[in-house]
Amino acid sequence: MRYLIPLLLAAAPAGADPAEIVDVTATPAANGWRFEVTLAHGDTGWEDYADGWRVELADGTILATRVLAHPHVEEQPFTRATSGVTIPDETTEVFIRSSTNTQGWAETTTQAPLPRPE
Repeated sequence: MRYLIPLLLAAAPAGADPAEIVDVTATPAANGWRFEVTLAHGDTGWEDYADGWRVELADGTILATRVLAHPHVEEQPFTRATSGVTIPDETTEVFIRSSTNTQGWAETTTQAPLPRPE
């Protein structure tokens, strides 16, 4: 029995970790905000890949979700965007949360300040 736990841990997929948010660019536009998010993840193919990211307020309210429909094994890190995100006027920062198809939504977020005219 004492050998079972190390064997189970060794059997865990090597890429089974959260997708890392490498960079976020938020830009105001006429129809809302545009977000460009760069992710890095050890995508291994359909069995383990970064499958999305979302924009949240500090209280966890989800403002937008960007679904990633396929693995990016040969393209790391990679950047994808979403536009038309409505953000309350008084908001000065949002939070980006990544997701993988093996672990779901990450426990941690990355803070993204919103450039506002003074």
